[in-house]
Amino acid sequence: MTIIHNLGFPRIGAGRELKFALESYWKGESSRAALETQGAVLRQRHWQQQAGLDLVPVGDFSFYDQVLDMSFTLGHLPERVRGFHGDALDNYFRVARGRSAASTDEHHGCCGGVAAGEMTKWFDTNYHYIVPEFDAGTVFALDASRLLGQLAEARREGVKAKPVIIGPVTYLALGKTRDDSDKLALLPALLDVYAQLLETLAAQGVEWVQVDEPLLVTELDQDWQHAFNFAYHQLKACRVKLLVASYFGPLQENRYLAANLPVAGLHVDATHGQEDILSLLNLLPDHKVLSLGVINGRNIWKTDLNAVLDWLEPVAARLGGQLWLAPSCSLLHVPVDLEGEQKLDADIRSWLAFALQKLDELQVLAEALRGGRTAVREALAANAAALAARRASPRVTNPAVQAAVAAIDAGLGARRSSHGVRSAAQAALLQLPAYPTTTIGSFPQTAEIRQARSAFRAGTLAHADYNAAMRAEIARSVREQEALGLDVLVHGEAERNDMVEYFGEQLEGYAFSQSGWVQSYGSRCVKPPILFGDISRPRAMTVEWIAYAQSLTAKPMKGMLTGPVTILNWSFVRDDQPRALSCRQLALAIRAEVLDLERAGVRVIQIDEAALREGLPLRRSEWKACLDWAVDAFRIAANGVRDETQIHTHMCYAEFNDIIAAIAAMDADVITIETSRSNMELLDAFDDFKYPNEIGPGVYDIHSPNIPSQEQIVGLMRKAAERIPAGRLWVNPDCGLKTRQWAEVLPALGNMVAAARTLRAGLAA
Repeated sequence: MTIIHNLGFPRIGAGRELKFALESYWKGESSRAALETQGAVLRQRHWQQQAGLDLVPVGDFSFYDQVLDMSFTLGHLPERVRGFHGDALDNYFRVARGRSAASTDEHHGCCGGVAAGEMTKWFDTNYHYIVPEFDAGTVFALDASRLLGQLAEARREGVKAKPVIIGPVTYLALGKTRDDSDKLALLPALLDVYAQLLETLAAQGVEWVQVDEPLLVTELDQDWQHAFNFAYHQLKACRVKLLVASYFGPLQENRYLAANLPVAGLHVDATHGQEDILSLLNLLPDHKVLSLGVINGRNIWKTDLNAVLDWLEPVAARLGGQLWLAPSCSLLHVPVDLEGEQKLDADIRSWLAFALQKLDELQVLAEALRGGRTAVREALAANAAALAARRASPRVTNPAVQAAVAAIDAGLGARRSSHGVRSAAQAALLQLPAYPTTTIGSFPQTAEIRQARSAFRAGTLAHADYNAAMRAEIARSVREQEALGLDVLVHGEAERNDMVEYFGEQLEGYAFSQSGWVQSYGSRCVKPPILFGDISRPRAMTVEWIAYAQSLTAKPMKGMLTGPVTILNWSFVRDDQPRALSCRQLALAIRAEVLDLERAGVRVIQIDEAALREGLPLRRSEWKACLDWAVDAFRIAANGVRDETQIHTHMCYAEFNDIIAAIAAMDADVITIETSRSNMELLDAFDDFKYPNEIGPGVYDIHSPNIPSQEQIVGLMRKAAERIPAGRLWVNPDCGLKTRQWAEVLPALGNMVAAARTLRAGLAA
């Protein structure tokens, strides 16, 4: 009998209940008990929604991040928070975001907070995790209270529980050393704590534990291959059965390694690695479970169930009871439920599956394997009809767009002059001081802004009144920036709901859900657009707002756009054509907007490519092809302008050092990049690579409520000036400010402007 299970479930709630509970607690508006109660309610609901599974994940729920949860389970806290004597959850939030609830931190004498943990992308997803921090003296000590508490809850609810933890090798690989020590030297001590954890679970009567090791789908050198063998041979005596779970890609050359780990079961991502399966069938011992991820946990399109059964039935016949089925990865990366969606039309709804619908698909596959396809004839027929309707839909294909893409040539991506020539022309036009200051684009999305947007969408606020409200907010942003003394201003993006959704709503080929929220980090949720067809831009998207903002000031006003690669990577992308082709369609649409902004007199245009890095394949050998088309798309979007028009781009919260040559090839005049949480570590790339253009290393961590001091910012910029000539440095936050409050933003930016003046004075001395 085939076992069906799940690797993880969305934790935020269908109505983003976790987001609102967290933010209320952090503001001091609700109690710790209220937050804990909301967490328990969500866990209970999610377990009930997975009740049809043979095994249900437990421990996948988190108040912020599963990697940070593992750090606390391992007793692995950064030194700066070890002396905290308050509640453990408050210390957890201090690592995550620099501080917990305001009243809590004030009570414990740490109202200034601490440096938040570094945050970066979880493999090639848009989910952010808190990076573990190691040094040669790192010690570990088990604290299983969180996992044991959730396990006890699940058992009271009658849940067939499968605890989920991050594996020891992946955990080490995800972290960073602060003293250049060897992370792998910590493995024996780390395994001692993992062994204690597994024995603790065994003592609770746990049979199976899911151990997530997505590192297995990456290229591993001999040391890391040895680490896997060493780790699981050390843990094989534990009394629980281990299911090692790989996902986000195929195993390829790691098949033999994974198949021969001394564990009871192996999970592989069959949506990406179907070619792995035949080899694994020949490599796996007869007693070992093979779990196949047959439903895509990363995208929202219906699975072709008949096609899956075509290849799955022979596998099931061979494996019998040793076959398990699951989604490819945790369903953390998709929305919770398609039912109740009002915004999507019936056609597009019929093509989609969110988390709960994916579990329904899993049930259909299992029933077909157990009782034959006739047992689920109607479900399979409905699935086939929906897929056929999507393929035949005239909404998917636009011949004019396809012709425009076919006409792209190399000249479309080239600037008219070299950066040196452009830089001189831009300097003459813009007249900026040394260390020019700017922000990344957005200002606080206040309750008033959100209320106006909600009322407008509900039809209770007239279009003219909505526009007037947004213009008032833009005018406020301009006034505040002029009062602060910033050099290049932004309009604040009051009218924008999200940096991708805003553009997708104005492009043909996109659809939008009402409540298709997914977690990006902590309480930050996004509602990715659904890219279902060929993309075109019917009309200008931003010109009216930017032109209005520019009319309010004599200072340069940046036009703010999201780049084609980021729009692509932060969307649910169509799966019926190559990503590179969809990206080129987006590039042409953004290029048209860039040229319209320039015609409107906008002389600084920022095209954000925050997601350039995260779209890369997990295997370095496959990077070049992906970077080639990604850089090409950016250049197509950006490079139709005159020399005097300054093109900026922005990137954040990913590892950019190893793609710095590709970033340089984008040929943006100015790049702003996150460096504050990593203490300028990202600038290490410039020790060996001479970046030719201008750069703004982010000096202000906007994801933390902490306010940086003038001295901190000066110190970071002086550190940057050791690698980049001062004449090519900008001073800016590391990301947009929409999630912050004005009371935090104004003093932080005031300190940033004062720091820039100090730096200029140093040049003149």
